[in-house]
Amino acid sequence: MHVAGRIEDYALIGDMQTAALVCRDGTVDWLCLPRFDSHAVFAGLLGTEEHGFWRLGPAHSADAEPPRAVRRGYRGDSLILESEWDTPRGTVRVTDFMPPRDGAPQLVRIVEGVSGRVPMRSALRMRFSYGRVVPWVHKHEGRTVAVAGPDSVWFDTTAETYGKSLTTYADFTVAPGDRIAFTISWQPSHKEPPALPEPEQALEATEEFWREWVEQCTYHGPYREAVVRSLITLKALTYAPTGGIVAAPTTSLPEEIGGVRNWDYRYTWLRDAAITLSSLLRTGYRDEARAWREWLLRAVAGDPESLQIMYGIAGERELGEAELDWLPGYENSSPVRVGNGAAHQLQLDVYGEVTEALHLAHMTGLARNDYASLLQLKLIRYLENHWDQPDEGIWEVRGPRRHFVHSKVMAWVAVDRTIKLIESGDADGPLEKWRELRDDIHRDVCEKGYDKERNTFTQSYGSKELDASLLLIPQMGFLPPDDKRVIGTIEAIQRELSTTDGFILRYPTAGEDAGVDGLEGDEGAFLACSFWMADDLAMIGRVDEARKLFEKLLALRNDLGLLAEEWDPRLKRQVGNFPQAFSHVPLIDTALRLTASGAYGG
Repeated sequence: MHVAGRIEDYALIGDMQTAALVCRDGTVDWLCLPRFDSHAVFAGLLGTEEHGFWRLGPAHSADAEPPRAVRRGYRGDSLILESEWDTPRGTVRVTDFMPPRDGAPQLVRIVEGVSGRVPMRSALRMRFSYGRVVPWVHKHEGRTVAVAGPDSVWFDTTAETYGKSLTTYADFTVAPGDRIAFTISWQPSHKEPPALPEPEQALEATEEFWREWVEQCTYHGPYREAVVRSLITLKALTYAPTGGIVAAPTTSLPEEIGGVRNWDYRYTWLRDAAITLSSLLRTGYRDEARAWREWLLRAVAGDPESLQIMYGIAGERELGEAELDWLPGYENSSPVRVGNGAAHQLQLDVYGEVTEALHLAHMTGLARNDYASLLQLKLIRYLENHWDQPDEGIWEVRGPRRHFVHSKVMAWVAVDRTIKLIESGDADGPLEKWRELRDDIHRDVCEKGYDKERNTFTQSYGSKELDASLLLIPQMGFLPPDDKRVIGTIEAIQRELSTTDGFILRYPTAGEDAGVDGLEGDEGAFLACSFWMADDLAMIGRVDEARKLFEKLLALRNDLGLLAEEWDPRLKRQVGNFPQAFSHVPLIDTALRLTASGAYGG
């Protein structure tokens, strides 16, 4: 009997339209078809085997846990997973991947005998609608197909299969040199069957795709392995047909094991996507930047006044939140949520992140887009009248709105970058008026968001709480790194928001009481904030300390170089949705900063 592994036990494979998570024992516990935000076909990650899984590995007795691979890794700089088992009867390798596609999405698994003769088993239990619907499974012209409503999944293999207990099995033995492929392909149920897969050709094409993509990377510093793996992960979170970028390919992996902080991240947050875009641009990837800019222009359309903080991956605006009460949740962390009710929150910082991304695209030579410049001007006209309003802030608090300092700082960024666009001659606007606006916002933050007695900026106007988003003040150029207020804020956050092992919390939580975010419970150290701290330490000249923190953070990655959203310092494990763009982006940025400063060991 398989139970969901620790979050760090999972590998990511994907095709830039959806993604699967593969556990160390060879079980695919999560896969949504045909898109990241579609209903899951395998939802065992958030429930049990009854909610769908596909296990492929050495045969074992029914009452024993499946054996775990003793070795696994990605093939070179790719998203092709190779897992190996050493058994009493020999060694076997399974290669898992999803070919980048134009047509039907496919998940391909190739079993290869390495030594001896190893008995193997494939157990495939498809459950549509997040484990709720048992499909009609039958044979069609020698192929196995599962159908429910609008969906069909086709299962192809040369191994002999049989059905038992609403599961499709294949029992077989592999010897050295044997290669047996298994493929599932999704197709709308009303259409003709998808073409028969060609697994070996697909493997070759997938390897070539990733090799050519990684060759574009312009970073060749000492942290290249970590940076490239993070870039591949970010690319895998890009929805190729539209250019949208998901925050993570999962929903409801908990920020606190057993808690209620479980959210759906399979959408495009403007903030997350903008910072992802910035990292890609800094490492040589312009095509993704161009595609995301086009996605942004379509999503926002002619209505920047009602800018949402997130959209669907094709630009959808309605992302209604619901709870799936038939799923018990990852390690009984409930509720399991799909959709996201935060989509219509007011988060003024988003205007700054979007404008910063457009500015960086412009500065790195991306061809001018007149509508992008027009959009930027419209965003500032909106901010002119709204920057001084309270909002929900970067962390999407579900408590009352506040005057969050980070939101005001990012509003300043939006105005500052737009002034630079006008000064460069690539746009027209009321320059003097907006320079005054920039000064007004700056003065307001420094007067109302700064605690003189403690020499630190605070989470919001008039509050005593700290917030790790304040670490972005020097990175955004709001104040220089050597300003005493910046240094005081960094040191205050180290004192008050640091865990015992030096990682950084987002803000104080309140355990059994509702905290500043309107929620009960606690959460782990937020990995992005911990990388921001390393960045800031480097900026203020404490480079050895920055490097040590950065390398401690790198050590939190799983064996495949992947990071979730948070780290639980008590349980010593990753928590939150996985893998998380908002963790891998600052990893890249900090690596670039440390490399530029020469602050690395070895």
